[in-house]
Amino acid sequence: MHILRDRGGKRPGHYPSARFPHRRSKSLRYLVALLLSVLTWYLLTGADTPLSLATPWAGSHGGKHPIDALVRAADKVFAARLSMATQTLPATAAAYRERRGRHPPPGFDKWYAFAREKKVIVVEEFWDQIYHDLEPFWGARPAQIRKDAREFEMRVQVRDGKASTGSDWFWTQIWLNLIQSIEHLLPDMDLALNPMDEPRVVVPWEDMAAYLKEAAKTKKMAPVKKVVSDFSKLPPIGETPYEEESVIPPVAWERNKHYWPIARRGCPPNSPARQAETITDFDKTPFIASSFNLAHMKDGYVANYTLSTDFCHQDDLQALEGVFVEPLTVASTTSLLPIFGGSKLSTNNDILLPAPMYWNEEERFTGGNGASVPWSSKYSSVVWRGVATGGLNRATNWRSFQRHRFVAMNNATMLSLAASNPTTNPPPNFALPSKQYPLPPLTPQANDNTPNLPSWLSQTTDVAFTDLMCAHKGFHPSCNYTGPFFSTTEPIPMAAQFAHKYLPDIDGNSFSGRYLGFLRSTSVPVKAALWREWHDARLVAWKHFVPMDNRFGDWWGILGYFLGGGGSRGVSGGKRGEAGRDRGDLVGERIAMAGRDWAGKVLRKEDMAVYTLRLLLEYARVTDDRREVMGWVGDLNGEGR
Repeated sequence: MHILRDRGGKRPGHYPSARFPHRRSKSLRYLVALLLSVLTWYLLTGADTPLSLATPWAGSHGGKHPIDALVRAADKVFAARLSMATQTLPATAAAYRERRGRHPPPGFDKWYAFAREKKVIVVEEFWDQIYHDLEPFWGARPAQIRKDAREFEMRVQVRDGKASTGSDWFWTQIWLNLIQSIEHLLPDMDLALNPMDEPRVVVPWEDMAAYLKEAAKTKKMAPVKKVVSDFSKLPPIGETPYEEESVIPPVAWERNKHYWPIARRGCPPNSPARQAETITDFDKTPFIASSFNLAHMKDGYVANYTLSTDFCHQDDLQALEGVFVEPLTVASTTSLLPIFGGSKLSTNNDILLPAPMYWNEEERFTGGNGASVPWSSKYSSVVWRGVATGGLNRATNWRSFQRHRFVAMNNATMLSLAASNPTTNPPPNFALPSKQYPLPPLTPQANDNTPNLPSWLSQTTDVAFTDLMCAHKGFHPSCNYTGPFFSTTEPIPMAAQFAHKYLPDIDGNSFSGRYLGFLRSTSVPVKAALWREWHDARLVAWKHFVPMDNRFGDWWGILGYFLGGGGSRGVSGGKRGEAGRDRGDLVGERIAMAGRDWAGKVLRKEDMAVYTLRLLLEYARVTDDRREVMGWVGDLNGEGR
């Protein structure tokens, strides 16, 4: 099995070796047949000749490609969303009432002034995540919410316009810095912060339905004359108010490392996730559903990105994502606790803040000046480097980890072996590509100069681990159970990765901290994710990034469209675009530039601060005993004009 160790099947190949300068010099262990196939292709095409529209396998779907339709639909969605922007305080307050069913919170006028000062684009939909996160708490008692926050292990407190913490944990310190940037606009509050990668709260669906039912009873707008426009004060830090001394059931923490049974309890009772049998044997090639049979897909590509991040209709993901198999840490509860964190799954009830690494803007996550490489100067290729995270991978479960699957799928040798005889050499952890995608053949064809998929893949992708994160180091220098399948190579700094046009972004233990850096760059993020973040409502799939299914079955089709000449030729009507460029390259550049431009307008630190201010004003109201009559109505009584 050691024959498979070819660092993911990546080699300079079709490109000059300077293109991939971060590789080790030791030779790759390709099969002889595959090497001959690649060599033959070299001789026929020339080492520096780019793939072109002449590629015979690049089917055009009768002149149309499914991705073209998805891109056009994304343009319309984005234009419609942008048309809802408001330019005045009264218009913004009116949009709030129409969408939320309540008056805006006290301090809304100050929030709006702060947003305008920071040149924030104000579209009411951009703050949907706040109301998704906080709505259940309208069904809980304010005193209980305050008590749970005050007693949590890690906190930030705000008193009299000053934020502080007793924790020196680095995430807490970064979040404190974020909150201090808006502390002068905040009322008193206690914020419970999650110090872990993994989220903490999964309230059973049935209990959540009860909370939301109670919350719905509070969704009303008090008469203007009865509205209270200020927040209650909290006692000094360390003092407990008498009224909060009532007996509240203690919080029970679960630490079961098999997270799927915990996560799925937040799904509807009739959902596939709740109905499916729980998988416990991960020591085999997992079942992987077809990209053409999934509710969030259309013609094999992601058509509903939000639905793609909801695992409740995707029960096979229980054996395809490390977080469901064995996370690094688990401390979950069924109690509706007001815990703030940087990311969560669709069934988690944590409250989202901008992640610390986004606010901190470390160069290792942003790439610095390297993010500005012009599209025309980039290599038409894919690069990915990462650690084998996703949870605690073991000899008996690594086949169910997402990053292992992605690296294996880009391993030319693994793919070639599996394709040559799938019965005796089945893919260890992935499914072979569907014949419904227009792709080169899986195996070399007699009397045909067309490259097969493994050889073409080795010329266009550079995907490899930098650390196998082995649970138990053994006789193999890297890992005694995944070492025969993968080897490691040197990391590539973010700035150097931006020399490539396409950057896959694959979840690790939780969300990927590289995503914002990718969006701000001139490369195209290809995003596969289950984790939800604060900014999701601001981004449009196929407009600002390329979405990918979490099984990665559409990956080869995406590559074919953008790098293999698989897109419709030209901009329209089957004609070539500027300088004879393929449609896929033109669309790729458009997505890269649109994502960069939009990230520079709505994903800045200023946008994070404005989002957090609005979130915390809403949080302060929902924890106040007078919440049902609290609000801002200055526009209705003439004060806000």
